Amino acid sequence: MKEELHDIRARKEFEAIRGFYVHVMVFVPVMLLLVVLDVVGGTGMWAHWAGLGWGLGLAFHAYAAFVLKPREMARWEQQQIDQMGRQGSAGSTLPT
Repeated sequence: MKEELHDIRARKEFEAIRGFYVHVMVFVPVMLLLVVLDVVGGTGMWAHWAGLGWGLGLAFHAYAAFVLKPREMARWEQQQIDQMGRQGSAGSTLPT
């Protein structure tokens, strides 16, 4: 049972980190394209505002993937395990 929970937790953490890297892999080429369009278009410098906003979102995503999510998910999962243990000892069944 503990090994299964460890595997689930590891998978969730991996998915969070993978999601962050996918976000980065989309951010970089799109921002490069926006900068090129900004420079070629000559309408003024606006690409940095898009980069600033999206970069802020990327920073929050990094925080959630590398700092917050593993800690908070571990705490939440432990609470659920404890609650299920109390329900199991009382003879109740889990809803499906």
